[in-house]
Amino acid sequence: GVTADFVLQPGESATFALRQVEDWTAGDGLLSTPINGEDALRRTVEFWRRWLGKSRYKGRWREMVDRSALVLKLLTFEPTGAIVAAATTSLPEEIGGVRNWDYRYVWVRDAAFTLYAFLRLGYTEEAARFMEWLSARVSEEDGPTGPLQLMYGIEGRHELPEVALTHLDGYRGSRPVRVGNGATAQLQLDIYGELIDSVYLFDKYGSPIHYDFWRELRRMAYWVCQCWEQPDESIWEVRGGKRQFVYSKLQCWVALDRTLRLADKRSLPLDRPRVARARDDIYEAIMTHGWDAERRTFVQSFGSSALDASNLLMSLMRFISPTDPRIVGTIDRTLAELASDTLVHRYELGKGAGDGLTGKEGTFSICTFWLVEALARAGRLEDARFIFEKMLTYANHLGLYSEQIGASGELLGNFPQAFTHLGLVSAAFYLDRALGQGG
Repeated sequence: GVTADFVLQPGESATFALRQVEDWTAGDGLLSTPINGEDALRRTVEFWRRWLGKSRYKGRWREMVDRSALVLKLLTFEPTGAIVAAATTSLPEEIGGVRNWDYRYVWVRDAAFTLYAFLRLGYTEEAARFMEWLSARVSEEDGPTGPLQLMYGIEGRHELPEVALTHLDGYRGSRPVRVGNGATAQLQLDIYGELIDSVYLFDKYGSPIHYDFWRELRRMAYWVCQCWEQPDESIWEVRGGKRQFVYSKLQCWVALDRTLRLADKRSLPLDRPRVARARDDIYEAIMTHGWDAERRTFVQSFGSSALDASNLLMSLMRFISPTDPRIVGTIDRTLAELASDTLVHRYELGKGAGDGLTGKEGTFSICTFWLVEALARAGRLEDARFIFEKMLTYANHLGLYSEQIGASGELLGNFPQAFTHLGLVSAAFYLDRALGQGG
């Protein structure tokens, strides 16, 4: 290693600079171009202040929204516009457990939700860069699971084999440490809704999409018309077998609904009767097979009794009125059965919602923010504000979150997590606006 000895007198300072050197053999050493550390720091601070100054958010909890915006920007890969789910691999969902995954990739779902957050904050340039990356993906040939793969490398790589690094102990003895992600080969139908919704919003708040991109989106919509009835592994990437997940059906409905809206808005060519018929069939299927009339709640999958917090997105995605008795019942059941001191689990482990994995996990932070927004949309502003502001206390000293929160309040899972921070941004936007309208 490299070492150095130096002496500092009272009032003096020293700067340490970490720098990537492309070619040591060519004599490109650290001393060939000295770095003015103080100047570099000043320019860095100025850059981030200018960037934050572009944010349109001026409401309550602005500091936390700004911190979340910074996280989302830092999870963006500048050369391609790709947005990764988190910056780390294998930080455990349970200390000493096996639920340790590699999140250093671009999930279509997570990145699409991040694009929503960028657009709300006014960062259209970041949204446009991701659209460029996405456009390249949708124009590729179909893979074994359909027009899209659920995740990619930051440069667009398809192969992400999951390997356990058995020689590593992992964080606080949490093994295995994994690189790559085996969920890559899964079928997750929900990604089409999240993707097409993000395109719809970008076309509305960013820039109009071009015709060749529309042709690819239309092709995906027709594929959804044909394949929405298939079972899949859905948003939580279960490893216990495919099911008819309600959330996946919801997002298939979103995919077709937004396709119709985009076609009508831009007068784009589309087999409207075919798409509208499939959209309506999905709606009826969810209401018939995804609803538990006895318990007054939507369930995780057709025919099951298990709850799933992802169903809170029904009102957020405009599938159902936010005050419809069915979503109100789902909110109440979520509070009663999935919430632990206002923090929300994504589903009930061991109650018909088995995910094929051993061990436990913490509460899922984005689910808590979904609950906040669902409550706010239902007009329950006092409850929403209480849960939101309590959730803010679980951030670390830098205002950052991981994926989950443990029973004692510790952060669990990969860190920092885009999902959690984009959920915070969305909940803050809606709750702040609702509180303003309510006086």
